[in-house]
Amino acid sequence: MNRDYPLEKVRNFGIIAHIDAGKTTTSERILYYTGESHKIGEVHEGNTVTDWMEQERERGITITAAAITCFWNPSYMGADTAFKHRFNIIDTPGHIDFTSEVQRSMRVLDGSIVVFDGVAGVEPQTETNWRYAEDAQVPRLCFVNKLDRTGASFERCFAMIRDRLSKNAVRMQIPLGEEDAMEGVVDLLTMKAVRFEGEMGRDIIMGEVPANLKTDAEKYRAELIEAIVEHDEAMMTAYLEGKEPPMDQLKKTLRKAVIENKIFPTFCGSALKNKGVQLVLDGVVDYLPNPLDLPPAKGKHPDTGEGLVRKPDDAEPFSALIFKLQTDPFVGQLSFFRVYSGTLEAGSYVYNASNGTKERVGRMVRLQADKREEIKKVFTGEIAALVGAKNAKIGHTICDEKSPIILEEIKFRLPVLSARIEPKTKGDQERMGMALAKLGDEDPTFRVSTDEETGDTIVSGMGELHLDIITDRMRREFNVEATLGKPQVAYRETITGTADVENKYIKQTGGRGQYGHVKIRVKPLEPVVEDGKKKKPANIKREDHFEFINNIKGGVIPNEFIPAVEKGIREAMDRGVLAGYPLVDISVELYDGSYHDVDSSEIAFKICASQALQEATRQAKLALLEPIMKIEVVTPDKFMGDVTGNLNGKRGQVQSIDDRTGGLKVITAHVPLSEMFGYTTTLRSMTEGRANSTMEFDHYAVVPRNVADEVVASRK
Repeated sequence: MNRDYPLEKVRNFGIIAHIDAGKTTTSERILYYTGESHKIGEVHEGNTVTDWMEQERERGITITAAAITCFWNPSYMGADTAFKHRFNIIDTPGHIDFTSEVQRSMRVLDGSIVVFDGVAGVEPQTETNWRYAEDAQVPRLCFVNKLDRTGASFERCFAMIRDRLSKNAVRMQIPLGEEDAMEGVVDLLTMKAVRFEGEMGRDIIMGEVPANLKTDAEKYRAELIEAIVEHDEAMMTAYLEGKEPPMDQLKKTLRKAVIENKIFPTFCGSALKNKGVQLVLDGVVDYLPNPLDLPPAKGKHPDTGEGLVRKPDDAEPFSALIFKLQTDPFVGQLSFFRVYSGTLEAGSYVYNASNGTKERVGRMVRLQADKREEIKKVFTGEIAALVGAKNAKIGHTICDEKSPIILEEIKFRLPVLSARIEPKTKGDQERMGMALAKLGDEDPTFRVSTDEETGDTIVSGMGELHLDIITDRMRREFNVEATLGKPQVAYRETITGTADVENKYIKQTGGRGQYGHVKIRVKPLEPVVEDGKKKKPANIKREDHFEFINNIKGGVIPNEFIPAVEKGIREAMDRGVLAGYPLVDISVELYDGSYHDVDSSEIAFKICASQALQEATRQAKLALLEPIMKIEVVTPDKFMGDVTGNLNGKRGQVQSIDDRTGGLKVITAHVPLSEMFGYTTTLRSMTEGRANSTMEFDHYAVVPRNVADEVVASRK
């Protein structure tokens, strides 16, 4: 079986934005214009394709990333199927509580469309998602949506994009009228006015630029051409001599700059009013990369740690990354994966290099949100799902057993909120463990633990809505009725000083004893300094919040016991000594010790290291850390003083106050999460229900001494 579409005609991209910017509405238009659906679903009617979960349709928000496949002929090519391109699209959530869906989607996408609300402009979650794309080096197109709404302004939104996100954003279009008068867009490259007529805006009508927009269009077109030719010396020289490059050269140079993340083309329109979406799809074809445009996937050999690469080629050994799990009530677990090299056939076997297991590939499906299309073979650059894989987890690499590789893993944020969860009946108790385990597999930012003192089950997530959705899913999908307790802040512990500790663990029981002896040095974890020329020494093992340095010389502790020392330290970090919260941001150096030929064992060194870390952190000036949230409040001007005063009273720090049309103020502040429970209700009563807020995790900070004392006392 051969591939249906050549690799250069494949586009893997995501649609990302702040909540309520119009991502799902844009996705519905894409499905309609590409012929995948014959009726446009609307978020407000609860009948969209990509928001297929009951909770999504009830709340009108996207909770889980939905994968869809469709095909597009660039509008300027007509209906000639020779030009058809295959789109693998992921519609991602905009709410901060489900940000991990965006984060892991970015890891497997080649490009993205960032959707902006034409009234609100750049919002907090847009900035967060932009950072995720920046970290993953994902090329982006911008789409300023909702320009038909009262108060919309393309120029204000574009200025915010350049100010807050990137100076490299360029206008590809300007709106043909705004608010109620919006008729279409002016395409700056072709200098044509584009209107969208016929059924659901299907018919694209090109015309002359209206006289009242000609001056602006010519000025912005000159800025666009200048931004493009800057990336090609020969074109720049010709342009300065008064020769404008031909259209195909301009597009080719712009495409190269977009793929290198040096330019971010900005489009405009209104998805709800069916204006502008087709031209964004043309932009995806013209400027976003296909798998061949990107560097080979990097990884390492699972046994030797040797660096490896996989080229995007069907002839290469198979390699793919699992980026999402989903429990389907009819077919069982679906494991979404992106193929980086090679091919995979149903009925064959696949090797999970992350855990060393081998599985038979029974069935594979291509996704259409909640619908499945069974397929027999997948190729390089495609996104599909395995049905019923038993040992697959998010971030695992599946590959050819003869050429094993572990691709770069996906890293996730730690949860910031916890709550006790209690089953309502004994029957619910029996099912709850299984339900929580499956939901934890699907969502790496959702954690389950047990309170050692009370035996209660504790669930942790990214916010109150996150835990509420988890509880709702347990009821609907697993038939488990459970009650959530009062939310609790997920504090962390760290050290602010250094300490050297020696610890011996000696135990004699009459037979063979236990002997472990370590000397460790602890200090605060220093930030990573980016320097491409320096390499991390082989004896340092570093992760996001922990660093282990093995400086044992002369075999005073045998190599086989070093992993046990590290494991003991890691286990001790799970429960800090100040108030029992996890320890983070600690560097631990093992620099000396001793062993006994007979009595030393892995368990002895593990216990010894665990005790040593507890004592070292006691000596190294422990501090409590709390999650600080970034909150944006949009309020009428007359309530601004009350809102800022209230935030200051919650230990908040106002970062900025900006104006918005309609007499509104936008207040951005950093506030501890512990002060923000019930804030939405407080804000509504304070502003006669006219203000609204959005909140996202920003960073951890040291808790003031008086507040820390209260938190510690409450844990004892």
